[in-house]
Amino acid sequence: MQFGFSYIGLLFLLMLFVPNLFWTKNKPKDYEKYVKNENRILKIFENIGQILVTVIVLIFKDFNIRTDSLWSIWLILSAMFMLLYELYWIRYFKSEKTMRDFYSSVIGIPVAGATLPVIAFLLLGIYGKNIALVLAVIILGIGHIGIHINHKREVTELD
Repeated sequence: MQFGFSYIGLLFLLMLFVPNLFWTKNKPKDYEKYVKNENRILKIFENIGQILVTVIVLIFKDFNIRTDSLWSIWLILSAMFMLLYELYWIRYFKSEKTMRDFYSSVIGIPVAGATLPVIAFLLLGIYGKNIALVLAVIILGIGHIGIHINHKREVTELD
């Protein structure tokens, strides 16, 4: 693990945050009804994970492009998941913006809006051989994916 700025980390964070900024003005109908039921422990995991991932991907240069081996396949896979995440958002913004739209799957991956970036950052951690990011993503994934699976379960039960 080598300290230094990661332009790939910055790029991934931009790919993560920009759609979320648009989402704040395009939340699904009835979203607030589900937020109040969030599990507090999962929320703590999510918040800690978000902070750790955001800091780690910026302060370690392990994630920048290198052409020294086939190990770059991990970066390519990671980038593919981030691109799928962007496609998820395009599809969501073109939809009616219901809770079902928000918790839809992409290529069979459930709650894609939560799961795709977690997978992408996990693969980025593997690519960078950065155990700190891998652990941070696991913490984030437990909270973030857990919260969204619970929301999806509530939506399904009400239908």
